[in-house]
Amino acid sequence: MHLQLKFRIAIILLVFIPVIIMGTVSYSIYSRTIENKTDNFYTVSLQDTDRKLDYALNEISAVSDMAIIQPDLQQLLKQPPDRVESELAQKLNNLIMAHPKITSFQLYSNKRLIYSTTGHTDPSPLSDAPWYPRMLDLQGRPLWLGPGENGTYRTGSPVLIHARVVKEFYSLEDIGAIVITVKPDVLEQALWGTNTVAGSDILLLNRTGHVVFDKSGNNTGSVISASLASPFVGHSDIITGFDGEKSMLTTVPSAHENWVLAAVTPLKELQREPRTIRNIAVGLILFSLLTGFLFERKFIRPLINTIIISARGMKKVEQGHFIQLRSPTRWKDESKLLIDGFNQMIVQIHDLLREVETEQRRKKEAEMQALVAQINPHFIYNSLESINSMAVLAGNRDISRMVISLGKLLRISISENVESIPLKMELEHVKHYLNIQKMRFRDKFDYTIACPPSLEHLLTLRLIVQPLVENALYHGIETMEHSGFIRIEAFDLGQDLAIEVADTGLGFDLAQFERDRFSPAAGTKYKNSGVGLKNVYERIRMQYGPPYGLIVCSAEGCGTVIRIRIPKVEHAGRDQV
Repeated sequence: MHLQLKFRIAIILLVFIPVIIMGTVSYSIYSRTIENKTDNFYTVSLQDTDRKLDYALNEISAVSDMAIIQPDLQQLLKQPPDRVESELAQKLNNLIMAHPKITSFQLYSNKRLIYSTTGHTDPSPLSDAPWYPRMLDLQGRPLWLGPGENGTYRTGSPVLIHARVVKEFYSLEDIGAIVITVKPDVLEQALWGTNTVAGSDILLLNRTGHVVFDKSGNNTGSVISASLASPFVGHSDIITGFDGEKSMLTTVPSAHENWVLAAVTPLKELQREPRTIRNIAVGLILFSLLTGFLFERKFIRPLINTIIISARGMKKVEQGHFIQLRSPTRWKDESKLLIDGFNQMIVQIHDLLREVETEQRRKKEAEMQALVAQINPHFIYNSLESINSMAVLAGNRDISRMVISLGKLLRISISENVESIPLKMELEHVKHYLNIQKMRFRDKFDYTIACPPSLEHLLTLRLIVQPLVENALYHGIETMEHSGFIRIEAFDLGQDLAIEVADTGLGFDLAQFERDRFSPAAGTKYKNSGVGLKNVYERIRMQYGPPYGLIVCSAEGCGTVIRIRIPKVEHAGRDQV
């Protein structure tokens, strides 16, 4: 994880999150307090409203109670005539219609309408009414149906219906029913006396969630989800979709078991005061963001940039680029001291490396000049001795071949005054060397040289293959009792060139070889093996750098394979080669 990201996370954890939590908790607590107070307020207010409503409805029930026990009404229901006499009708009207809130009533005998104050006869029996089973279940107790239940709210003249079964006074058998219509003023007066918060509405609900009546008059007949309106045991909840907005619903069970009083308050009205705390919290959060941003930009970012620039400078140094850094800030603090110290270190390292490089180059040039001048006296002496022996014992053909090979070998080794030569010329040099050695060792070994024509023009260091062949011959094949084989082959590795020297000689202990290869004090047989693997390896590393060099694979009794890996370098005058 980047250091700048860590600082940002720290600022978020130490500043932003605490402020957000504090504002959120304060806002939630205050909002909950307002909601609880509103709920308690409405609970008390609705309970008072229910007492008023119960009193008003009981007045109607008292009129109904008095009427159904009258002998004239009992006799009329037990023995219904074809037509009710006007005197009896007037008597019933005076008995029931005396209450100012009652607008009409109907009497039913055996589910058939026998008298109505409106003068209309309804051909449909009472049993077809959807509320008829509920009336029977009450066994003579009154059934109240508000405008939202009985459907009269749709007509524009809503009424409250009072329906009950009439029983015979002595036997208590059902002899009929009475249905009284009441002005909705009874409900309206009770609900209008309820104290409310601005924007609130008082509802009278039934058990199915239908609005029987409401204070505003806008929601009668609508439905509140039964899951929200039940159980009606006095509770509050948050509902959505009522009048198109979120609201708090407070319910109180009514004395009439099928009704519930409810208060609906828009949350926006309850949250009017908590918004102040919310706005303060949002302001603090924005202020924290601003101060955190300024702190990160003015203090943290320059420090991080200094560290990043220093780290990038270190990577440049690893790649061999010694570039001085510029301080990202004008402040004279520890970050500027870090940049100044780094720049001073770069200058010193660059000077030291340049001195070491110059010294190493001079040393390699001196070694190369000495090697070119000397080549291998032992080899020259043995070659001359072989020429002499062949001149005495054989004919001129072999002497001519050996002299020609020796001349070409010496021309490439000594006459060329360049470090890099075409691969074709290097392999030609190896070929002449092996021809001379083959004449010297007779049938001791055989060899093959393979190089694709597309690789012959590529440049390679002079005298890097011949030392490997010499090692293969002297330390792998010469001491064998039987003949051996040497293979020299060039490969195309895409961006690189590989030259492989393999022999079927005795091989060697690779672990011991690794210990002796770069040890200047090593006294093993690898120290003086021709130009030597160490010299070839160091020349390749000096010329091309990592990852180029040698790969050595060997095992005692299984031969040796050495691969040279160098980059492809085109010969500028390949057409003249």
